[in-house]
Amino acid sequence: MLQKAISMIGSLDQEAMNKAQQRLDSLIKPPGSLGVLEEVAVRLAGITGNHKPFIRKKTVVVMAGDHGVFEEGVSAAPQEVTYQMLPAFVHGVAGIGVLARHAGANLIVVDVGVAVPVDYPGVLRKKVKAGTGNIARGPAMTVEEAVQALEVGIETAWQEIDQGTDLLATGDMGIANTTPSTALLAVFGNLSVDEITGRGTLINDEVLNNKIKAIEAAIKVNKPDPADPVSVLAKVGGLEIAGLAGLILGAAARRVPVLVDGYISTAAALVASRICPLSKEYMLGSHLSGEKSHRYMLEVVGLKPMLHLDMRLGEGTGSALAMNIVEGSLRILHEMASYEEAKVSDVDESKILK
Repeated sequence: MLQKAISMIGSLDQEAMNKAQQRLDSLIKPPGSLGVLEEVAVRLAGITGNHKPFIRKKTVVVMAGDHGVFEEGVSAAPQEVTYQMLPAFVHGVAGIGVLARHAGANLIVVDVGVAVPVDYPGVLRKKVKAGTGNIARGPAMTVEEAVQALEVGIETAWQEIDQGTDLLATGDMGIANTTPSTALLAVFGNLSVDEITGRGTLINDEVLNNKIKAIEAAIKVNKPDPADPVSVLAKVGGLEIAGLAGLILGAAARRVPVLVDGYISTAAALVASRICPLSKEYMLGSHLSGEKSHRYMLEVVGLKPMLHLDMRLGEGTGSALAMNIVEGSLRILHEMASYEEAKVSDVDESKILK
């Protein structure tokens, strides 16, 4: 399934993008004056192959998994919080439940690697294994398990797309997951662990020091090779990160745009972009997280965030908020009048800075 998805990912439709840009340039406004809204509209045209695309159904997918590196004292929250949060997601009372509802989006919750059995109604049970291994002492998972988790994401994307979803968004749940995310950034971005390791859930200096040591140990023990991205994912990644990377690849394979949430989701986007560089063209950066090195992560992937709200919750909250911006961009494309339609005098092209 992974190889099939990769083989299906093609380039953006340049003709549709050109037509969308021509339409935007004809509207009653100075050229480019709606900034990112125009960029998003053109990107959506390229993704879908339709110069005036529609969004009819939106879905946020939250992947949940636990991390063996929790044993190294890298988190202030107890590990059981991963499991305990699942019913709050399903019942719509967690942050992402509220914001997905606000955006008019469906919310899908997937157990891809929670450490304990999950039997909550409404949670999709696609567990690959009960949490990853401790990356400070060995690999997170086998390559086969990493591929299986990637394929959970691809399968989930395709199932939702088959049911009418035409805008996907990523979300995560997993105590200690900023640790493997930072390890992935350090490896793929060739960056100093000490420089990029942040405080996650606002951990104190002692826990931060544990986290830095754990990431450094993970890289030393596992020796991940950035030229082999699936192996890097297996060695220092996470199951929910793999699931989200698969979701992105699955969306790209079916020419459906996917909103990338915060730090963990961007780590998944980084993995997806290394497995298949073309997949980056199908990603939309939702927001810049309050996590210290999210800006580095976005730069390494090549994503531009729409929102700067100092959020750091994860769960898909930023990507849910950005759905309104994406829909707004298409409203402009469909509903704003051209100079000719509105009978408004056009600008003098000779006086426009080229």
